[in-house]
Amino acid sequence: MAQEKVILAYSGGLDTTAIIPWLKENYDYEVVCCCIDCGQGEELDGLEERAKLSGATKLYIEDITDEFCDEYIIPCVQAGAVYENKYLLGTSMARPGIAKKLVEVARKEGATAICHGATGKGNDQIRFELGIKALAPDLKIIAPWRMDNWGMSSREEEIEYCKAHGIDLPFSANNSYSRDRNLWHISHEGLELEDPSQEPNYDHLLVLGVSPEKAPDEPEYVTMTFEQGVPKTVNGKEMKVSDIIRELNALGGKHGIGIVDIVENRVVGMKSRGVYETPGGTILMEAQKQLEELVLDRATMDVKKDMGNKMAQIVYEGKWFTPLREAVQAFITSTQTYVTGEVKFKLYKGNIIKAGTTSPYSLYSESLASFTTGDLYDHHDADGFITLFGLPLKVRAMKLAEVENNK
Repeated sequence: MAQEKVILAYSGGLDTTAIIPWLKENYDYEVVCCCIDCGQGEELDGLEERAKLSGATKLYIEDITDEFCDEYIIPCVQAGAVYENKYLLGTSMARPGIAKKLVEVARKEGATAICHGATGKGNDQIRFELGIKALAPDLKIIAPWRMDNWGMSSREEEIEYCKAHGIDLPFSANNSYSRDRNLWHISHEGLELEDPSQEPNYDHLLVLGVSPEKAPDEPEYVTMTFEQGVPKTVNGKEMKVSDIIRELNALGGKHGIGIVDIVENRVVGMKSRGVYETPGGTILMEAQKQLEELVLDRATMDVKKDMGNKMAQIVYEGKWFTPLREAVQAFITSTQTYVTGEVKFKLYKGNIIKAGTTSPYSLYSESLASFTTGDLYDHHDADGFITLFGLPLKVRAMKLAEVENNK
């Protein structure tokens, strides 16, 4: 009987390296590793050798950076999806694309299971597994950190386990920040961040840029154009979305943009403190919002805000592959038809300051907005409008007064 295959979501780090011999020892699986590149910029050289040295038979390195940008980031940017008013969903947005690719590799290899290295305390276990269940309900999911026979609870124990199985790699037992990085952001957890009373050590922590205090003393102007809600150019240069984000990351990092310190509510019920760096993403979302202010009507903006919050919740909870996400995204997409134009802003010490917006679909009328009376507006028209608009308030006040008088 042929040996069953398992697809391991592999980063090359200590956790997922230790999982390879553990899977072989406990389940007698043939282990096929799959590393998903979402633009994290990490060194991938030597990863195949490391995986095979650890006992894997094969390593897939799948670059989904452009798919990540076009199919996951852009819908969330258009929605204005921000979790709990601060978190721009960098990790959350990447997980459905990773789950989809793991399933594709599993089908290609004829695997019967997928394994991930997410812990039992975090959100990622939920995101990975909901994605896999939605796309391949027949595949078994193995989550070692939730299993009684895992038996390892520290980096030191994982290193010893690897050595006992002939894997002597230069892993460090030193504790450092727990980080997740992709093209959109980098997150930091652990060390002093575990105490909400402590200020983050930004000099030691930051990777993508500098703190606002260390940013240049001179502002820098940036111009962007959009077509139907999709960014097209930065400072006159046309680029695909992934390259636009790279360009904005460099600009934002230089000027201390997009550093967020948040205590968030995880799906699993606990609060978690982390620092997120999202320099390019913060600029892109602000530029999108700047253009939408000019072209969207009040009622649409009002409902879109609610849908943006709903989209953020859907993505954060790992419910990407659901009819609800499809329905919310369909509404969001319909609002982007006229989100075309140019935005200009300046970056200065952590701030994004508007410097002008134009669009052929602008709903702003200078003649209406000015204090000069134009053909479309008669000041007297406001009399009847205010009478009707304020009628419920007036009636309620009259009724309450009537009740008081009858006491």
